[in-house]
Amino acid sequence: MENTAHKLLIIIGSVREGRFGPVVGSWVAEQARAHGGFEVDVVDLAGIDLPLTLPAASPKHAGADYPRPAGMAPLTSALHDADAIVIVTPEYNHSYPASLKAAIDWHFTQWTAKPVAFVSYGGAAGGRHAVLHLENVLTELHAVTVRDGLSFPNYFTAWQDGRPLDPGAPGYAKTLLDQLFWWANTLRAGREAAPYPG
Repeated sequence: MENTAHKLLIIIGSVREGRFGPVVGSWVAEQARAHGGFEVDVVDLAGIDLPLTLPAASPKHAGADYPRPAGMAPLTSALHDADAIVIVTPEYNHSYPASLKAAIDWHFTQWTAKPVAFVSYGGAAGGRHAVLHLENVLTELHAVTVRDGLSFPNYFTAWQDGRPLDPGAPGYAKTLLDQLFWWANTLRAGREAAPYPG
């Protein structure tokens, strides 16, 4: 691996009362810091102003002039600076939370030509339906989704004391982070070499 640390943004996507997302997000951040290839930043959407009513203009065309709420600035700045992103999402009714959709839709170029990986949790499916929908949406924004994600089925019995009970989980996390690091290297070099044509 190159010695350059990439800026990794971990987004905790659920804002639901009693949510489990911060537990998962904290563990993922711990794995990312131990990996050694990333400077880790965590943004919890529960602390971000995310109105569902959007301005008439597209964020793609408005660019820096897009009128976002002041309370969204920490998310916008973190997305802009990130070389790689991990989204931590639950599954609600076979999809992902409205909070995540709002966070995505308020931005565009901040996702472009950046790698995004997923850590999901839920019932029997472990959040995989949510991830499949997120992959479709983020592809539209020209992000590059990483194949090997982390999924935690039946998280309510699969975690204890803030950690997954599966002894293989840290190894799966390392695979995700290794792929994310490779894509971060490749895509950052591409963005620095030439503007993305999209």
